[in-house]
Amino acid sequence: MSTFATRLKLCRQSKGITQAQAAEAFSVGARHWQAYEGGTRTPTFDGLIQIADFFNVSIDWLVGRTDNPKINR
Repeated sequence: MSTFATRLKLCRQSKGITQAQAAEAFSVGARHWQAYEGGTRTPTFDGLIQIADFFNVSIDWLVGRTDNPKINR
């Protein structure tokens, strides 16, 4: 499984929401979300930004470029 998929699942679980709830929050189909967490599909650039903002983590952390989930602003 990719770093992105692993960290995305970790974010969702830490918020206590289901895959279906996450899919609904981002206006994607449940199978889309399952594919994100399964590592077989990636979100668009805009979708990645929305995911990072929703879970309050950095994009760099989501994609495995750093081990620091905090956003540098």
